[in-house]
Amino acid sequence: MERELALELVRVTELSALAAAPWMGRGDKNSADGAATEAMRRMFDSITIQGTVVIGEGEMDEAPMLYIGEQVGNLQGPAVDVAVDPLEGTEIVAMGLNNAMSVLAIAPQGQLLHAPDMYMEKLAVGPALAGKLSIRDPIRTTVEKAALALNKPLSDLTVILLDRPRHAELVQDLRDAGVRIKFLSAGDVAGAMAPAFPETGIDLYVGSGGAPEGVLAAAALKCLGGEIQGRLMPEDQEQFDRCITMGISEPRRVLSMDDMVGTGDVIFTATGVTPGEFLGGVRYLPDQRAETHSVVMRVKTQTIRYIRSLHYLPNKALLRSAN
Repeated sequence: MERELALELVRVTELSALAAAPWMGRGDKNSADGAATEAMRRMFDSITIQGTVVIGEGEMDEAPMLYIGEQVGNLQGPAVDVAVDPLEGTEIVAMGLNNAMSVLAIAPQGQLLHAPDMYMEKLAVGPALAGKLSIRDPIRTTVEKAALALNKPLSDLTVILLDRPRHAELVQDLRDAGVRIKFLSAGDVAGAMAPAFPETGIDLYVGSGGAPEGVLAAAALKCLGGEIQGRLMPEDQEQFDRCITMGISEPRRVLSMDDMVGTGDVIFTATGVTPGEFLGGVRYLPDQRAETHSVVMRVKTQTIRYIRSLHYLPNKALLRSAN
């Protein structure tokens, strides 16, 4: 994968974010997601890759575009796996809240885990804790090990997780341990990435979220020097069998970052739709312009680029109108 490709991919998430932004606060998550997906799919046509979507908007009969198995790119250049979430945080945009992003990752063909659409238990950390914790440990042991490794008291440790009823017991255990808790209303990828950015003040991400989002987070954390561990949570025999069908022979085993995104090169890019912990959202400016904030990262070079772009949008002609 060429260096120039990383910068080309930013254009994909930028357009997707710009398409979703007009729907912020309108209470219509489906239209926001549809606009982002259509824009992302259209922009892929200009990217020099032979891409196959391995994580996308669903199966062919569920999604009109960016479905699993769809070929994207101009069908020249390297053959790559493509993982996308055109709008990570559809409800966030609908409600006008923070931390919505447009996200994608690519890796050489056959490298990304074909994660089934089910829950995954996750433990994500930044570089300071990479290799020092285990998802197999009870949560009390995990936070005690983290505090010791970071040389801080448990009361200064901050853990982030999704605010969901299924996490009630986990939350109580964290409360009993005395750590700080920050709740996410949504935004699973952003939450798992947060510990790798010192400015967020987050030390760990725990709990369960979507398995496809876990692979996207793994791509980002691989670039950032962090770590994520996961364990699929099939709820019934049908989900268990689906894992087998997708090539996961031991569905309940612990998945390392290498299991999720391989050991080769990975490129990850994200553009903020609404303001977040480490990316600004789309901001409309005078003279028919809009500003976006993106991050693009690559494992091979360990380069992290933040990109602030100004876009000229005459009558927002390239975007689906929310009016």
